[in-house]
Amino acid sequence: MLLLSLETSSPVCSVALHSIADGSLIGQSELRLDKSHSTHLTILIEQLLENAGYQLADLAAVAVSDGPGSYTGLRIGGAAAKGLCFALDIPLVAVSTLKALAAQVAAVTARPENYLYCPMLDARRTEVYAAIYAPDGQEVLAPTPLLLDADTLAEQLAHRSVLFFGHGAAKFQALLGENSNAGFLAGIEPSAVAVGQLAVAAYHRQEFQDVAYYEPFYLKEVYTTTPKK
Repeated sequence: MLLLSLETSSPVCSVALHSIADGSLIGQSELRLDKSHSTHLTILIEQLLENAGYQLADLAAVAVSDGPGSYTGLRIGGAAAKGLCFALDIPLVAVSTLKALAAQVAAVTARPENYLYCPMLDARRTEVYAAIYAPDGQEVLAPTPLLLDADTLAEQLAHRSVLFFGHGAAKFQALLGENSNAGFLAGIEPSAVAVGQLAVAAYHRQEFQDVAYYEPFYLKEVYTTTPKK
């Protein structure tokens, strides 16, 4: 039994394949090419399955990075996941983008119990999508849009060491200045591997989405503009 996970919330288009039986990683593939999701996601899926020696019929579930993140990327990932689930008559699992990113960092952090984990995704200007998690994945601060300034998250930083990461963290680092409780990690991007690891556990808990009505967790309303004539 296999679980395919999709991560399209960021400029990185990422897919991974896990065994549902034991959660082991079978394979992964990613493409770090901006605005490539719509044209390359299905190709990445096909190539991953072929290279691993499996077919679509071998999938028992599909997991998708639920957001927040890029509106367009989330829509592409959600549509692909729903299409596969409809066609194969298999369940859909949705995993918080921020929670998966925090788990991804905690898994490779020395003495992870010493920190809180704050993923930050760029939401334009001085705003980010952020959340804070304990080492065991429990929410300390639920996903929220944050307007950044030097006093943002002052209460949390007063009591604990917090690691900040994700493509929105650099903006906060520039505003915060020196703070001994704040650590910043560069180059951390969402990965379908972390999504899949959390999704396997959710699968065993039978935490499935209604495929017909599933919508990504945008966190904010989608804002569109009318092109000028």
